[in-house]
Amino acid sequence: MTCNPVRTFALVAHDRMKPTLADWVAEHEAPLRPHVFFCTGTTGQVLKERCPALNITRLASGPLGGDQQIGAMIVEGRIDAIVFFIDPLSPMPHDVDIKALLRLAVVYDVPIALSRKTADLFVAAGILG
Repeated sequence: MTCNPVRTFALVAHDRMKPTLADWVAEHEAPLRPHVFFCTGTTGQVLKERCPALNITRLASGPLGGDQQIGAMIVEGRIDAIVFFIDPLSPMPHDVDIKALLRLAVVYDVPIALSRKTADLFVAAGILG
């Protein structure tokens, strides 16, 4: 039997998607428990309240630099995968920050799930868990 290594993930969600991400994390809490998570501000607060056993570090709020903090961690090789539940039907005032984060994920070949179904595939593939 092989043991999955501890990995570091970024978890981010836009306002209306925070409950969806919290539900998803709670549903998969057991396999996620060994890993390390970095979250933008409010997302991290919501997830810590819902799943206090997880190792979550809160960064700045996305519009206040949190997306850029995660981008820097990608460049440094500190993020293994990202789950970013984007609300495609709401205006995003910090759209340039989000685009930069997505661009860095692609440039550095970091897997990124942008919806619940793709995040489920991460779990099924053993990327998360």
